Amino acid sequence: MATESPAGDSPSRGKRADAQRNRQTVLTAAAEVFVTSGVDAPIRQIAARAGVGMATIYRHFPTRADLITAVYHHQIEECAEAGPELLASADSPFDALRQWVDLFVDFLVTKHGLADALHSDNDRFAALHAYFLDRLLPVCAQLLDAAVESGDIRPGMQPYELMRGIGNLCIGREDDPRYDPRRLIALLLHGLRRPHAS
Repeated sequence: MATESPAGDSPSRGKRADAQRNRQTVLTAAAEVFVTSGVDAPIRQIAARAGVGMATIYRHFPTRADLITAVYHHQIEECAEAGPELLASADSPFDALRQWVDLFVDFLVTKHGLADALHSDNDRFAALHAYFLDRLLPVCAQLLDAAVESGDIRPGMQPYELMRGIGNLCIGREDDPRYDPRRLIALLLHGLRRPHAS
């Protein structure tokens, strides 16, 4: 029989919680490293950023493809969960949409190199892309619908069109320091506004 810790948690539950925290720390660090160094960054760089040993990373993610896939699953979930939270807390549905688009752009920047990194595993990449659409299209639709209903934007913009357009505007950002896609994305969102909306 397991003995209870002073906090009331069993030792095994405490170990699971520690392991989960380590996993989240690694995923966050890997996402940050991917932005600056790409998905081919050395594992030791990710370990150093996370403050864990390389063995911890390999225990959770035996292959680089496992780590890359987990990072993007984690970020997709964060982006999906942010939509309803922003709708509840932002000053207007349009502000919620704009803030969510910022998060989506952050995700796309981190996503650079994903296709090449998982090219040898087309099934894994296809499944991840399907998951991306399944989770984020409904969130984008909810934000657009709320902004239309509030009178902030014109009707007619489809979630897939908006996400695809933003994705296309982000292409080439990493190769040209003079190019900031966020300026064009801001113009795109401004173009959705109704004339009377401020």
